Amino acid sequence: MKMLLLGGTEFVGRAIAEDAAARDWDVTLFHRGRHPAPPGTRTLLGDRTAPGGLAALAEGEWDLVVDTWGGAPTAVRDSARLLSDRAGRYVYVSSRSVYVYPAPAGRAEDGVLVDGSPDAPETGYPMDKRGGELAALNAFGDRALLLRAGLILGPYENVGRLPWWLGRTARGGPVLAPGPRDLPIQYIDVRDLAHWSLGAAAAGLGGAYDLVCPAGHATMGGLLEACVAATGSDAALRWTDPEVIEAAGVEPWTELPVWIPPGELHGHLHGSDVSKAVAAGLECRPVEETVADTWAWLSGLDGPAPQRPDRPAPGLDPEREAALLGL
Repeated sequence: MKMLLLGGTEFVGRAIAEDAAARDWDVTLFHRGRHPAPPGTRTLLGDRTAPGGLAALAEGEWDLVVDTWGGAPTAVRDSARLLSDRAGRYVYVSSRSVYVYPAPAGRAEDGVLVDGSPDAPETGYPMDKRGGELAALNAFGDRALLLRAGLILGPYENVGRLPWWLGRTARGGPVLAPGPRDLPIQYIDVRDLAHWSLGAAAAGLGGAYDLVCPAGHATMGGLLEACVAATGSDAALRWTDPEVIEAAGVEPWTELPVWIPPGELHGHLHGSDVSKAVAAGLECRPVEETVADTWAWLSGLDGPAPQRPDRPAPGLDPEREAALLGL
């Protein structure tokens, strides 16, 4: 299988590149050269946002193209148009953000979608991702596979959510744990996303698939307890009612990553029906494995964890946490 990966040096793209290389596929990465490419791949350099930036893709044929782009839909439009006659299939890594808020818990791929245009400049994440979907569909039709991923965790994370929780529990002591402890969460390990995506593309699947772990797979309690176990610290989780946290003005998701209190927003972000992907072979590893492997990766870094420049680093200020815990 000859695969062209647009990106491939960070987080999702890197996991996809490594999975493809492990399958002994012929993997070519098209990227800007800012980060080293994974072993077992070859590189074409270019900047798809610059005039003439796709010149390196003027020639060549591939069985599969994978695109992780999250900015202006025009970049997906131009790439997909250029490659439509020289590539068999096009996988676009989209997002569950394309669903209109609030989407009810239990929503599947038939949920109401935000407006988007393949010809739009960068406007906002949900509209950009929907525009990217339309660009892929316009160029490849039923040869396009749309991956509507939710929260993505695992090694190489450059958003900082799971790395923050691991760093916090590694420091030890009392830890503000946002409750309830049994609050369900949905996410996908980046390696499970990569493995399912390439298998689905190779099998000829097309259309949209929501990609997160099934309901009941994990809870906030399971996630944070796995963090304590992985780091081996003396951290003591102090489970705190959502009402107390919200009254203190602490922001869910950003100051306390992953966590959304029970309610409408929680159903929107952590209540997806992924039976379509499960029926197509999606398997999700235990939360303990995701957490332990992410800690092992962090521990092996020569320096701080990577952080995307377009995303603010998440996490709760230690003084605010101490005040909430009455310390």
